[in-house]
Amino acid sequence: MSSLYIHIPFCLSKCPYCSFVSYPGLDGLHQRYAAALLREAAELARNTTTLPLTTLFLGGGTPTLLAGPTLAAIVAGCIDLFGRAEQAEISIEANPQTVDPAKLNLLRQGGINRLSIGVQSFNDQELQVLGRPHSAADAAEAVRLGRAAGFANISLDLMYGLPGQDHQSWRRSLEQALALAPDHLSLYELTVEQGTPLHRHLTQGLLALPEEDELAAMDEITATLCQQAGLVRYEISNYARPGYECRHNINYWQNGPYLALGAGAVGCLNDRRQQKISDPQRYCELIEAGQSTVQDEECLEREASFRETVIMGLRLLCGVSRAQLQRRYGLALEDCYGITLTRLIDQGLLEMSPSHLRLTARGLVFANQVMAELV
Repeated sequence: MSSLYIHIPFCLSKCPYCSFVSYPGLDGLHQRYAAALLREAAELARNTTTLPLTTLFLGGGTPTLLAGPTLAAIVAGCIDLFGRAEQAEISIEANPQTVDPAKLNLLRQGGINRLSIGVQSFNDQELQVLGRPHSAADAAEAVRLGRAAGFANISLDLMYGLPGQDHQSWRRSLEQALALAPDHLSLYELTVEQGTPLHRHLTQGLLALPEEDELAAMDEITATLCQQAGLVRYEISNYARPGYECRHNINYWQNGPYLALGAGAVGCLNDRRQQKISDPQRYCELIEAGQSTVQDEECLEREASFRETVIMGLRLLCGVSRAQLQRRYGLALEDCYGITLTRLIDQGLLEMSPSHLRLTARGLVFANQVMAELV
């Protein structure tokens, strides 16, 4: 597995819940940034022994804010430098308001074969609360345009647990998403990050989140509707038609190695994690000066990396492979976790087969608490 993540830190506007590395109003930097990406890619390719790429993921921000030819050049340049494995998965995140037939056709012809559309809700009032610049109709049209351009693998991102949302609103939103026959759904409960406008609004009492019973009802609706639609839950927050699971993200959840390009991007090789400087202007300046863009670097010790691999792997419904843990770290689950592991199994939160450790159905409900005990 050889994976490359490319971060495009530009967006139309900053959503009030967003804590990602993304910046509105930097249109004049797009071409310079794209050139810097390719210079960094060339340097990375010279210093990395890697197989042809099996996955490539352009995320953000809003990658599709860039012009179609610019995006196509970035993808083509990376494929020339790193190579492309047969049946490689090449994904791009898209905002519904930043795609049109010409751009989507160019992206598809350029080798991108997976389109991930950030919808978040099919309720226009909820979209306004989230600060999203598109409407539900825009999202549906983006899916239609994607299919027309030849994308046979389309994923939709939705969020639930939104301010003012109830389970009936979530049902309608999910039903509208499923009516578009997506191949993959990422369904995330809203996370309120400190320092964001949304956090301030909630703290000030201007908005209120749904109660626990509403969230539980939303989870039940998700399980029922996705099963009826033939989408299989393969990760805590992700559902797919069989064969359409996101291979790039699975590599993350298995704590595998991955390369990264761009401002704010994080890469990890040989348990050495590096994060690039987040300011895109400064990123360009450093690349142009031939200097390193690495801002932070961390090298995990064996047991810390082992625990991280377990926690990430438990996000997958298949769980984490005991044999792979033993081969990679020379450690056994029982030796590392001892009585904590036994207690979680006895409580019906984890189950351990001869091959895997996984969350039970009950454990999925309390996944955050379980993983906190395994850190």
